[in-house]
Amino acid sequence: MTDVEGLRAIVGADWVVTEREQMETYLYDETTPYQRLTPAEHVVVVKPGTAQEISEILKLANRDKTPVYPRGAGTGLCCGAMPTQDGIVLSMERFDKVEEVDKENLMVTAQAGVTLGDLLAAVEDANLLFPPHPGDEGAQVGGMIACNAGGTRAVKYGVVRNYVKGLEVVMPTGEIVTMGGKLLKNNTGLDLMHLLIDSEGILGIITKAVMRLYPKFAGTATLVVSYDDRHAAINTVPKILQSGVIPMAIEYVDHDVILLSAENLGMKWLAEKGSSHLLLVLSGSNEDDIYFQCEKISDVCQEHGAIDVVIAERREEQAEILKIRSEIYSAMKPRIAGDSDVTVPPASLGRMLDALDAIADKYDTKIMTIAHAGDGNFHPYMLKELIERGTAEAVKKEIYEAAIALGGVITGEHGVGKIRLQYLDLMMDPKSEELMRGIKKVFDPNNILNPGSAIR
Repeated sequence: MTDVEGLRAIVGADWVVTEREQMETYLYDETTPYQRLTPAEHVVVVKPGTAQEISEILKLANRDKTPVYPRGAGTGLCCGAMPTQDGIVLSMERFDKVEEVDKENLMVTAQAGVTLGDLLAAVEDANLLFPPHPGDEGAQVGGMIACNAGGTRAVKYGVVRNYVKGLEVVMPTGEIVTMGGKLLKNNTGLDLMHLLIDSEGILGIITKAVMRLYPKFAGTATLVVSYDDRHAAINTVPKILQSGVIPMAIEYVDHDVILLSAENLGMKWLAEKGSSHLLLVLSGSNEDDIYFQCEKISDVCQEHGAIDVVIAERREEQAEILKIRSEIYSAMKPRIAGDSDVTVPPASLGRMLDALDAIADKYDTKIMTIAHAGDGNFHPYMLKELIERGTAEAVKKEIYEAAIALGGVITGEHGVGKIRLQYLDLMMDPKSEELMRGIKKVFDPNNILNPGSAIR
């Protein structure tokens, strides 16, 4: 039984929610209803405001062996933050301050509940750049780090892990620990900070982060390249990467999928030709540099079957393209059973698309596809009809098996969470799982922090 009075004594009565109707939005994330798990019946939502309060909450939870589920913005897609056992949902929403934008060291210090949108705005105000863009700008810093968010710009600038330089973390047993700092080099001891990154909330609660910044781009351009053959589009990607021009982003989208997103937003998609598209975002030191990159990539694409290339240079037009791409999942969600999140080596993109087509033919369905193509990360969407036929799980498993056969993995950016645990046997060797369980035991001896997530 959760010690509600003890929680109220720590954070104050106003920050403890016990009424079910007042906590519904804290019980779910963005996972599709078909894949979504059922939240536990007896849950208390707590909203601490300091790391010390979190420390006291975790000490209380350890005393009573009460599960604690760290909660960011709920933008995850694998039930990672969902409370599946009776216990405490620990919301980070009050940790909402960008504490410092350090222009001298090119670093930003932000609390864990700061949204991506607010982080980008603060950095922009300082005329600096935080290169990653994992997608939903409502996502919070702590969640992005705990899940090692990727997104569209990972081709050139990497994932969130590449930017985290320091963390403040409350350990499951209540100790407050600082790792790293405003440092570009640090070989002191084992790298516990990078163990916390991508730990999916099972090893500690991130309360603050120091992240690296860069000078702003002199300019950017976005190319929409259209194809009549989706295989020609996807097979162009390795050729682009081999050309010497590395875009910030290389996205693949089916035409009907991107149209659906545009219509859902009441916007117009600028490319009318083709059945599929590559979206490429380029950055450069000046206009001539960007123009050279656009010409080089346009030539490569046309040599490999492109039927049209549209270049967007105006900032507003580029923002519209990114907005339509970013909102695809919201448009697709009512129509799909779920999406997979597989990653293969970039040179295997074409073979993975062949495998998806073969699976679709086998089950007489359509697998609608988008991809962070520059880093080999596919998001195949399974239609709701597969639920009605009872074949959704079989299709999902075959998608995973196809990726693994090509040297890939079952999740490239969304994480294992709670919905992919059953598929770890497809690729995880027993010793690796044993080591992961051992690490969890050292950090969290009573297994109170986000139990049932990430590892078995």
